[in-house]
Formats: sequence, structure tokens, C-alpha cells
Amino acid sequence: MPKSLRDLEAQLERVRGETSEVQIDIVDGMFAKNTTWPYKDREAFQKIISGDEGLPLWEEFDFQFDVMAVHPEQITTDLILAGASSIIVHAKSEGSMQALDGLQSARKEDDFPVSVGIAILPDADAESLTPFDGLYDFIQVMGIARIGFQGEAFDSRALALVRKLRETYCDTMIQVDGGVSLENVRALVDAGASRLVVGSVIFTADDSRASIDRLRRSANKNQV
Repeated sequence: MPKSLRDLEAQLERVRGETSEVQIDIVDGMFAKNTTWPYKDREAFQKIISGDEGLPLWEEFDFQFDVMAVHPEQITTDLILAGASSIIVHAKSEGSMQALDGLQSARKEDDFPVSVGIAILPDADAESLTPFDGLYDFIQVMGIARIGFQGEAFDSRALALVRKLRETYCDTMIQVDGGVSLENVRALVDAGASRLVVGSVIFTADDSRASIDRLRRSANKNQV
């Protein structure tokens, strides 16, 4: 959840060599009551989407963008140009359907490799995804009720939602973002989560690399 391009680079340095994929939360200040880069610094972002510069450490990471915006359709094309490997649209956003339709159209026309996710809140139900069927590749369950901020407490409703989604969408990638910690990481995996997004537990730790290692070992415990 970078405050600036420089902040993004500093955070990437902390996990360099520990993971090949990172999620960048971008918040427009309206969909959630926070504002992050690139909404805070369009000039620097413009240099990236024009190809004059690249995202920090772009050769070492695949970038997943979680778009918390009222109108995600206004930025998704720019994120593709910036080098996104994955883009997440929130089902509750006003422009969610338009954004997803646009991404699918671009995929057909340009054969781009960007994967598309749909995000839902912990109080949602599996049926809320029905209008978006065929428009996404994976599901993101938010583990927190107040999105757009790091360090929020885990919402236990997310656990039941993951379990229900796994029953309904047997072969779909389900990831959880928000409130993931050592205390619940194993329960989320057992419920059916196949990927976990972790922010504050890593970036508030004195040793980010050790924190990642502990989370990874707990998540994959008893896995062959």
C-alpha cells in the first residue's frame, strides 16, 4: 500500500529474494478512506505507463494490483501498460462490471497474459459472484471488513466464506487478503485458501524475511 513510488521501492527491497510475486494495493480515496500511489503521484505513474521508466525491480517481481477504486475501469488499462501480471477488481465498486468486461475484451484482442481477480468482502455470500461468472480467473476474499488500511483485525466471517466458496468453486484459485497472520494462516489453508496475501505482519516485523519464512512454514505444514 505505497505512499509513493519511492516507498514502493523501499518495501520491495525488504522482500527481495523472498518472493517472486507482490500485491500492490492502490486506493483512490473514495472507495476506501485512504489514498495511495499512484493516485498521489500521477506524474511518476505516467512515466511508467508511457514506458519511459519501469516499476521498481520489475525484473524480479510479478506485480498484482488490487484496485480499490470507485471506477477501476479508469485505471486498469494503465496498469496493464505499467506491467501488471494480475489485476483485482472489487465486486462492490461502481465500475466493477465495466472494468471486468474491458479486461476480458482486451485479453481477447491483444492476447495479454494478465490474470483477473474479483474481490468480495467477508460478509458476502457465494451467490454474489454469479453476475461476474466468466469474467475472472480467481477470487479474492477480504479478511477484513474495513478495506484500504493495513493492520486491521481479521474478520472471522472470511473463514466461513472461504469454506463455502471452496465447496462451490472447487477448481478456482481462492486467495485471502487482509488480517492474515500466524494465528489464522493454517485455518485459512484448511478452509480452502490456495494463496494468502500478507502485509502488516511482514512489514511491521523487525525481520521481514524471518516473518515470511514462519508464515510459509505454517501455511504449508503437513504438505508434501
